[in-house]
Amino acid sequence: MNRSSPLSPSRLLPTDVLRVGASGLRTRPLRVFLSALGIAIGIAAMVCVVGIADSGRENLDRQLEALGTNLLRVSPGQKFSGEQSHLPAESVAMIGRISPVRSVTATARLTAPVYRSDQIPAAHTGNLTVFAARTDLLGTVGAALHSGAWLNEATARYPAVVLGARAAGRLGVARATPQVQVWLAGRWFTVVGVLAPVPLAPELDFAALIGWRAAMDYAGFDGYPTTIYTRARDDAVLAVQAVLARTANPEHPNEVEVSRPSDALVAKQAAGTTLSGLLLGLGAVALLVGGVGVANTMVISVLERRAEIGLRRSLGATRGHIRLQFLTESLLLSGLGGIGGTLLGIAVTAGYAAYQSWPAVVPPWASLGGLLATLIIGTFAGIYPAQRAARASPTEAIAAS
Repeated sequence: MNRSSPLSPSRLLPTDVLRVGASGLRTRPLRVFLSALGIAIGIAAMVCVVGIADSGRENLDRQLEALGTNLLRVSPGQKFSGEQSHLPAESVAMIGRISPVRSVTATARLTAPVYRSDQIPAAHTGNLTVFAARTDLLGTVGAALHSGAWLNEATARYPAVVLGARAAGRLGVARATPQVQVWLAGRWFTVVGVLAPVPLAPELDFAALIGWRAAMDYAGFDGYPTTIYTRARDDAVLAVQAVLARTANPEHPNEVEVSRPSDALVAKQAAGTTLSGLLLGLGAVALLVGGVGVANTMVISVLERRAEIGLRRSLGATRGHIRLQFLTESLLLSGLGGIGGTLLGIAVTAGYAAYQSWPAVVPPWASLGGLLATLIIGTFAGIYPAQRAARASPTEAIAAS
């Protein structure tokens, strides 16, 4: 007597699941594109924010590595009476005697204005400042020349001037040549050099720099420095910073301000990080909106495909098969948006970094995290439509269609 073998439970292979899920997306390409676009915008925004922030941070790290974090700046503060104090004329030499100090130099702010022509009204200063500068300024502050030459022992005694990067632009000086002159302190000064931007001393970008001796002879300079720049050994920066005020002005150390210019760059980066957090929140909102769009697409898809659901159930598909089919569609739809958004975010980050001359950095965790977020959203967006499709009765689904 032959016994009939029991029926084996129906099952779908992974390739069958992907094929069935993808077929539902191919029938509605425009709707799928718009739904995936919502996901892509959210992912792209998040990848861009993280990538641009990390690119800026990497650029800052490289900049600080090149410029050094061992530059200290000393400037006069205020007296108890509220009046502006001044540093002693010998303060540069006293600071230079601190053993861990590698180099020290100074500038002094002058009241003399600088103009491109002697016909310009005195009120139109262009927010430019004239400084007396020592010949060793460039090496200490990490500055470089865009064109021309820096002040030397000869030119520092005569009417010669070096312009900061922004000052040169405002005065209409593209390059330093012997024929280019500016009107400074009531006489013509020859432009012998133009500086490149100075990140650790941005005040020099808007400055016209003349020699220490020339400032005394032509601009009424009294010899008191207004800013002292000090380079210390890397392992002794904090120790030097602690004694700079007492060394620069032993009688009134409370009237001296000491700062570390690299800290300003780090603080600027921290402010950018705060803004990045806000933009990440906006990206998360966009991602949530995209998830709602996916859920809406899947619910409409279930309503439109009741005949297909009924037919498949009549041919033996189980509730689990129907549930898995629609959940797979939701995951594929979100995955398409996630991949497209990640690629778009990487491309925008690379483009912006190239525009800013930054190194392009997109952390792998940002890309993987974006894709993981899309899968989570696709799962939650597809659960309700998949359950609704699985609960449909075969006869009712076919009749309703």
